Parts: sequence; C-alpha cells; structure tokens
Amino acid sequence: METTSRSRTRRAAPLSPDERRASILDATVPLVMEFGADVTTRQIAQAAGVAEGTIFRVFPDKQALIDAAVERFLDPTPTVAAIEAIDPSLPLADKIERIVEIVRHRFEGVTGILTALGLREHPMAGTTTFPHPGARGRAAAARILEPHRSELRLDPEDVIRLLRLMCLAASLPPMGAVRPTTNREIADVLLHGVVA
Repeated sequence: METTSRSRTRRAAPLSPDERRASILDATVPLVMEFGADVTTRQIAQAAGVAEGTIFRVFPDKQALIDAAVERFLDPTPTVAAIEAIDPSLPLADKIERIVEIVRHRFEGVTGILTALGLREHPMAGTTTFPHPGARGRAAAARILEPHRSELRLDPEDVIRLLRLMCLAASLPPMGAVRPTTNREIADVLLHGVVA
C-alpha cells in the first residue's frame, strides 16, 4: 500500500532540454496566431506550463522565441510525411481529396501565422533551411498521383500545381457573403471541371 501511494505522488520525469524547447515552441504557435508579435512571454509560459524564467533559459529573448516557433511551424516535414502516408491503394478521387485536405490545412496555417505577424512572404524562403518552400510537398504529391498518369489529361506535376492554387485561394478568408469551399468541391472541380 505504501508503494502505491508513493507511486501516485511521484512526479513525471523532467523533460530533456530538446523536449522542453519543443514544448515551449508548440505552445507559442497558437498564441502567435491569435496575438501576433504582441503575445507576451507570460502568456507563453502559462500555455507551456513553465515559469516565465524558463523561457529565457531556453531563448535569449521573445523575438528569438517567436522566430524559432515560426521556423518550426513552417517546416514542411510533417506535411510531406502526411502526403507520403496516403494509402497508395486508394482510387484517384480519394487521393486527390486527401491531398487537398493536407495542402489546404498547410496553407491555412501558413497564411494564418504570416498574417498574424504582418509578414508578406515566407520568412525562410530562399534560405538554406527552406530553399524552395513547398517543393518537397509538390514532389511528394506528384509521386502519389504518378500511378494514375494514364487517367489524367495533365501531368501529375501540373495537377498538383492547379490543386495548390485552388487550395491557396480556399485558405484565404471568404470575401463578402461567399460561402466556404469544401475540400470535396475542390477535388471534384479539379477532377471533373464544372461542365455537366
């Protein structure tokens, strides 16, 4: 019985420095999306479940923290992994809709964080970290469509180019009273056009 009560009161193992850094960055992103650069380190500390001083043991200042959070958020690796994980046995229509879902989600996040920070372009574009933002995702998506080349009027690369354009437009706030476009509608127009 004594062992059980001790195990119940035992604290979780402390995070490693890398885990602590990642945890702080993950807590920072939604706050940056909501408050932009006006987010406070106190808000970030509360969201991350750490003391405010912990932030400054990991990052030299608030701007360095925001820059690191943006860089982590804009890393295309999770998006590429999600595209590559699409079941290759799915029919073409289902693959297209799944790619639309992933790409649109990515664009909504990117446009959201750039808008919140008042940025007009991808802050890492042209750097060694992200020499061509989106290039890896485009290539991965084209590979998913390659087995269906004979079913397509366009090359898979051109299909993905059009898909990305439609997803980017759909990820922006709707203008006036225009209703939001669904992922299925984007996939359907891409596959079948609008002619009856």
